[in-house]
Amino acid sequence: MRKLTFMYAVLVLSVLCIIASCEKPLLDDEELEEVDGNLKVSVYEMEKTPFGNSTHEVNSTSNRAAASLACTHLNFAVYTMDGTRVKQVNQTSDTSNFGKAGFQLEEGDYLLVVVGHSSGGNPTMTDPTCIKFTNSQGFSDTFLCSAVVSIGDEPVEKSVSLDRIVSLCRFVITDDFPADVKKMRFYYTGGSGAFDATTGLGCVNSKQDVKFDVTAEQKQFDLYTFLHDTEGTIHLTVTAFDASGNIYAEREFDVPMHQNYITWLTGAFFNGSGSSSIVIGGVTINTDWAGETHLTF
Repeated sequence: MRKLTFMYAVLVLSVLCIIASCEKPLLDDEELEEVDGNLKVSVYEMEKTPFGNSTHEVNSTSNRAAASLACTHLNFAVYTMDGTRVKQVNQTSDTSNFGKAGFQLEEGDYLLVVVGHSSGGNPTMTDPTCIKFTNSQGFSDTFLCSAVVSIGDEPVEKSVSLDRIVSLCRFVITDDFPADVKKMRFYYTGGSGAFDATTGLGCVNSKQDVKFDVTAEQKQFDLYTFLHDTEGTIHLTVTAFDASGNIYAEREFDVPMHQNYITWLTGAFFNGSGSSSIVIGGVTINTDWAGETHLTF
């Protein structure tokens, strides 16, 4: 009798183990790497200019680049037409199928959103009207494709092209860092750390905060934001700290920005140390400059 009971217990345990091995855990934010399904999406190309200073090869006639040359992360998300997220696939550039994703969907219409970026993590994509990056992740060059797809009896294969939706303030310090300066902080408002995938524009009033450890080699600091319209102004506070966290120098700037353009802000930051406020106004962005505006302080 004891032998039968023991054999029965072993049999039950074996069955439970088999069942458990067949179950698939639910991953945060549906971080799946599907490549099969009745909707297959591939990233064909991504906008590379008018942002410049790239060493990557691009198509000189179309100013486009392959996904692997433009970003390190791709996020594919599918939503119902009322904005409910159905599935999401997150990829990094070291994955073998980078730029390709598949979804098995029921028949109907869906909103497909594809985001390319080089941030330190995946944005929150629960709501397609507020896709959000955080200060801790950092902000980067960001590209977007948003399209409605219809799923019927036949599988759908869709090749997508992503366009840049950020604005960039490129802050350049021309003088040398004082020996006591160990960290630079760039705190700016007026833009957004989140965007609406249906418009490509910023959707919240963010307090963006970026810090850099000082090195003699780095004189250029890139500050990204999503504007609330195609043009806007950010209020930028730049602070230099010593090793103890004390303020060594601080200056403020009002910087005109334009979506998909670089605003270069260049000058001798430490010349005449102390706090100061500089307002730059009346600047017209000329698109003949291939997307770059140069300002000095």
